[in-house]
Amino acid sequence: MHEMVKGSNVSLAALSENVGSVIVGLGWVSPSGEGDADVSVLLLDTNGKVRNDTDFYFYNNPVAADGSVQLLGKTPTADGNEDRIGFDLTAVPADVDRIVVAASRYEGARFGELEDVRVTLADGVGEHLLRFTIDDADSVSAIIFGELYRRADEWKFRAVGQGYEAGLAGLATDFGVDIDDDAAEAEAPQSGEHLETAVPAAPAEALAQTTALEAIPAPRRPSGESDAGPRKPAPRPRTAKKKVTLPRETRKSLAENESWKEARLFPVSVLKSDRDREMRATSVLLSVMAQVPEFGRRLTAAFGAPAGRMETFTEVSLPHGDTPRRPDGVIRVERAGKLWTALIETKTNGNSLRAEQVQAYMDIAARRGYEAVITLSNDVALEGSPLVDVKIDGRRKHKVALRHLSWAEVAHQAQMLIRHEGVGNAAHAWLLQQLLQYLQHENSGCHGFQNMGSAWVPVRNGIDDETLCQGDARALEVVESWERLIRQVCLGLGGELGQKVLPAQRAKRGADPGARRAQLADELCVDGRLQAELRVEGAPGLLSVTADLRTGRLRTSVEIPAPDQGYPLTWAKRLIRRLDEAPADLHVETLVEGGAGGPRGTLERLRPEPADMLPKNTATRITGFRLSLLKSMGSGRGNAETGFIRSVDDAVQRFYTTVVVHLDAATPRRASSKEPTG
Repeated sequence: MHEMVKGSNVSLAALSENVGSVIVGLGWVSPSGEGDADVSVLLLDTNGKVRNDTDFYFYNNPVAADGSVQLLGKTPTADGNEDRIGFDLTAVPADVDRIVVAASRYEGARFGELEDVRVTLADGVGEHLLRFTIDDADSVSAIIFGELYRRADEWKFRAVGQGYEAGLAGLATDFGVDIDDDAAEAEAPQSGEHLETAVPAAPAEALAQTTALEAIPAPRRPSGESDAGPRKPAPRPRTAKKKVTLPRETRKSLAENESWKEARLFPVSVLKSDRDREMRATSVLLSVMAQVPEFGRRLTAAFGAPAGRMETFTEVSLPHGDTPRRPDGVIRVERAGKLWTALIETKTNGNSLRAEQVQAYMDIAARRGYEAVITLSNDVALEGSPLVDVKIDGRRKHKVALRHLSWAEVAHQAQMLIRHEGVGNAAHAWLLQQLLQYLQHENSGCHGFQNMGSAWVPVRNGIDDETLCQGDARALEVVESWERLIRQVCLGLGGELGQKVLPAQRAKRGADPGARRAQLADELCVDGRLQAELRVEGAPGLLSVTADLRTGRLRTSVEIPAPDQGYPLTWAKRLIRRLDEAPADLHVETLVEGGAGGPRGTLERLRPEPADMLPKNTATRITGFRLSLLKSMGSGRGNAETGFIRSVDDAVQRFYTTVVVHLDAATPRRASSKEPTG
């Protein structure tokens, strides 16, 4: 990998032959596990300005109509998360001279609070080409990481590292982006509101309706409120999208009774064998991808596919030695006369991918000049731990990317589009709804990660009788299954909320994923607990999940920092009021300086006497509050109602919807080490 220094530049063609499309990753490490930032992209003309406001891509405007830019969102990495941006350089308009890649922090946060602030660039097959680390971020709240620019009909990358104290608004203004004034911001919907259009009453009418209706995107950062009244929202770039989203509440059925089943575009009642499920699931998914461009592009952009006309195929026969091979599906994208091709290998239910089968498709793709092989199953890939091991012939000039997609990710992306972000017209929304209903049907076989593995029962037994020793390979297998489960829980919760939900990694655990999992496996052998933290966009803190295999209990919790101003008794009363609709058995613990245990009790006991939350010693400084729910966890390794997987998913969903949702999304962070205690 080419290491760059500030101000240096390099030709992309000199690093790889596959730079028609590239993926830029912006990453950082938060020592607390909570720090984050938002990425943005600006397309500039020869004057160094945007041609119009649509040349500014950020969280409310993530995709270019021509497919040249797509914000792919966050991806978990060994030491935190990385924001990735896909660029189809062959689709960039000729009058765009430079592409600026930047990131900004919010709510007064600075990049100096983060570590290992960096940018990487990978080519179309996923090979990392360059890296630039910014060492002098310090007190700035926005940074230009780098820029892609044209020179003599080729693309180059320059490491910039320029900071802005004025944040996103200052950066955007410098490049000619028009910023909304306060009045325009006040007219926008408040956080959590969605302007939705109802899908037509019948499928036939849905397919006939193609006019997109306008919906103004809600500002991502909630304004919040304090004792002094609503805070003044920050200016933001103007955005206007014409999107159709489906209502959350279904219309009243005209069925005479519950035995009448609504006709489905993709029926699943006749599926009996695993082969039937694989063929039907592949065909259903690929057909919807081809018919709904937003959805197809969303699934393939991260794999290096360009933006263009997509066609999908099943039952394709390809020569391979004496016996032809029949991949489950093929995706082809045409852009400017060039073809991008990916072979699809699908598994449903608990069936595992077979290495020899995937290897054969990799060999076929390499010989025929195809770009990728995509595996699709209920399993979840882990960083640094491929689901199947294949051999790559280094003598071949053409490289093939091997990528994995889980059915849970497919359902998540469909849910995000039809419920929260919207698609081009009502017909597309209806198609995605039919796909989602198909995937969620009990007979489809596309239910995501659903088995903790053969090591689950032996490890539980070993913890119970205290015979499990550090270094046991079965403990590592359980830790890997736990990580897969947590990633799937994040997808499910994120799809319900329409917000980013990602696993959070503490920087102190190190950057190597294998070493981190080995450490967690040793901790499991010693204390019998599996632990994870989830970063939910807009939540006041990390959502913690702990499975205690000794006691058979699940704990979900969140820590809320104490406010900057006011008095502890006021904080306690306000917190109890916010939790008026929370479960009575919610545990509330007061956190005090020094880590010593503070007062604690159930919400039922504390509601009449909020003062019981305060330390007896009035000189003791309160640092925050911890809210927790406890429940029994399932014992089975599978996804049945009594299984462990279902119990974890239900615990997280219940905790967020009954507790976290009642908390202020923008709880002020502590800015001073001294606070009143009276």
